[in-house]
Amino acid sequence: MDRRSRSRIVVGLLLVLLGGWFLAQQFFPGLGKWLDVFSWPMILVGVAIFLLVLGLLVGAPSMAVPAAIVGGIGGLLYWQNATGNWESWSYAWTLIPGFVGVGTLVAGLLGDNPRQSLRHGANLIVLSVVLFIVFASIFGELGPLGQYWPALLILLGLYLLVRAVWRRR
Repeated sequence: MDRRSRSRIVVGLLLVLLGGWFLAQQFFPGLGKWLDVFSWPMILVGVAIFLLVLGLLVGAPSMAVPAAIVGGIGGLLYWQNATGNWESWSYAWTLIPGFVGVGTLVAGLLGDNPRQSLRHGANLIVLSVVLFIVFASIFGELGPLGQYWPALLILLGLYLLVRAVWRRR
């Protein structure tokens, strides 16, 4: 991808995000008050956007990985700051491998070894979701679903076994 195409992608992405924000505010007038764009966790989201744009401009799609990590943690901190549920860090840390997976998926979509990136990114997201459910269940945050977390471990183990056997063929 040449520099001109990357620049168009960046400008297009920024316009879509900006237009989406303004459109959402028209349909939901209270959104601007609920989503305090200038709160301290949003600084991390801004840094993530900067990292992604920088990676697109210099032709380094792999910059999507640190952008997704920083943005994901910024989103988590925003939610925790808004709700006061800081105890959720006891299980929310399990989402970080999922953020890496999202960044890997985005890097793959932008041309950084697409096939392998998509496979590895999806694996990390699945692992992260399973770990999140298991740890949230252990800490009692999922209510009645919490008693079924061992079944998720069994399903994850079966998934890994099937993939290992299938790859040998």
